[in-house]
Amino acid sequence: MEKYAWLAKIKDGMKDEYVRRHDEIWPELVQVLKDAGIYNYTIWTDGVNLFGYYECEKGIDFAAKTQANSPVVDKWNEYMKDVMEMPLDPVTGAQPRLMKVFTLD
Repeated sequence: MEKYAWLAKIKDGMKDEYVRRHDEIWPELVQVLKDAGIYNYTIWTDGVNLFGYYECEKGIDFAAKTQANSPVVDKWNEYMKDVMEMPLDPVTGAQPRLMKVFTLD
């Protein structure tokens, strides 16, 4: 199991809308994430900044490739463009990956 973390920002005045859209996440997007082997996916915010974390039971490369090849993910990314800023990695098409520097077990 590999771990993945990302950062993004909520656009000014769009926090409630960002939360609403995730409260109503599309079932087909959830299925893509599950098919990608993603679980324990959590997103936190301080009102502006977003921090996302998930675990990949099939590996990060598989998760990134599955998402990059999904028209549902493309549609979701387009849907979210007006409420958040997240530059995608041009190589993987996924969120830029943060580098892990510490783990406490």
